Amino acid sequence: MFRLGLFQMGLGIMSLLTLGVINRIMIDELTILPGIAAAAIAMYQFVSPLRIWFGQMSDSKTIGKYHRTGYVWIGAMLFTVLAFVALQVVWQLGTSVQTNGWTGITYGWAGILGLVFALYGLGLSASSTPFAALLVDVSDEDNRSQLVGIVWSMLMVGIVVGAIISSKLLNTPEICGTAILSYDPTQTSKIVDIAKLQAIVNPVFIIMPGVVLSLCFLATWGVESRYSRFRFRSTLVEREDQITLGKALGVLTANRQTGRFFSFLLILTLSLFMQDAVMEPYGGEVFGMCISETTQLNAFYGSGTLFGIASTGFLVLPRLGKQKTTRIGCILASACFSVIILAGVMNSPSLLKSGLLLFGLASGMITAGATSLMLDLTAAETAGTFIGAWGLAQSMARGISTVLGGVFLNFGKMLFSSPMLAYGLVFALQAMGMLGAIWLLGRVDVREFKDNARAAISAVMEGELD
Repeated sequence: MFRLGLFQMGLGIMSLLTLGVINRIMIDELTILPGIAAAAIAMYQFVSPLRIWFGQMSDSKTIGKYHRTGYVWIGAMLFTVLAFVALQVVWQLGTSVQTNGWTGITYGWAGILGLVFALYGLGLSASSTPFAALLVDVSDEDNRSQLVGIVWSMLMVGIVVGAIISSKLLNTPEICGTAILSYDPTQTSKIVDIAKLQAIVNPVFIIMPGVVLSLCFLATWGVESRYSRFRFRSTLVEREDQITLGKALGVLTANRQTGRFFSFLLILTLSLFMQDAVMEPYGGEVFGMCISETTQLNAFYGSGTLFGIASTGFLVLPRLGKQKTTRIGCILASACFSVIILAGVMNSPSLLKSGLLLFGLASGMITAGATSLMLDLTAAETAGTFIGAWGLAQSMARGISTVLGGVFLNFGKMLFSSPMLAYGLVFALQAMGMLGAIWLLGRVDVREFKDNARAAISAVMEGELD
């Protein structure tokens, strides 16, 4: 279980690099419009419909002798390389903004950046969906919450470790405050010295993705061959009438509980992650933090989430159940956004860090509860397809939430003269969304799902499903 968690640890590090470092640099240092920066980064989530295809492929077709491992490795090689490529395009975009302003050339670089992030998302989907299906293959219902607790805790370990290492690598006076600015008498505004910034940040995007790729190999080496029970569980393996993608989608759509849980995941993820695009810029613009300091904010959030997931998986879930645990987490998360807003009003970095720590704790409860519920709402014969569907809901919502975070920040800046109020608008909308997610969760029924899924799979086997 711990070794499998190393893969999630790698994903945590990559999330920090894209949403923590690249996003902050684009919005604060390179003055890219928040909406454009968020939209470009969010492209890696908008290719998530392919998660269902990758999940179905890993159910039905092997790479080598294995259903999951080959997909995980190939995808990991793609997304680690493309993270560095994305950073190089960011430098070109920033240079174009400085020299040309927002012309056709600049918008062209923004489009290229979006394309690179779309390819990044393709690699991420090819890797993470078969990995999640592998978790179903190697676990049973009675130990699944413990597996989720360990594996998703390691995701937060990755964020915390990545935040600490990245902040150390980026903690240099040359790229903080006025030191990063280059004086040009022909310019009326302050201009960031991109070459100086590039020299410090580029090595981080070589070292950290290299570490992540190594973790992916170490996490999955030999696990599927030794522990997977996919072939014994699935009545469809080694049969000529294996479920195709079309028939698997038929199983998905035959169950109304699938749609309800899909909707819940959409609203929950929208509300939980809208601050992804704005938290580091919030620290930079409202609190005057350097890049290394805003990167460290992820350590507070990650530490809270780590404790929340670990304690929830082993202590809370067995006692309260998955739906009640998730509901309590949503209520706490909604309250935490008020603390984050209050920190900006009081200009208190310490209160911001405390708010993020508590928000991480609430997010941990939500993650452990909702992920365990997600794995329960998964049929063994089509595990990859169901995991792909849940991944689709989460990824599309994360992509939309990232864009909405930037768009609402833009709107807030147009509406209010105070940056604090503009950022506060984003956090207030997240709190309201959490309340909507609680209502949708109350309509999810696991028992009904299981009964309907069995009937749908039987119909597919008999060739009677329309």
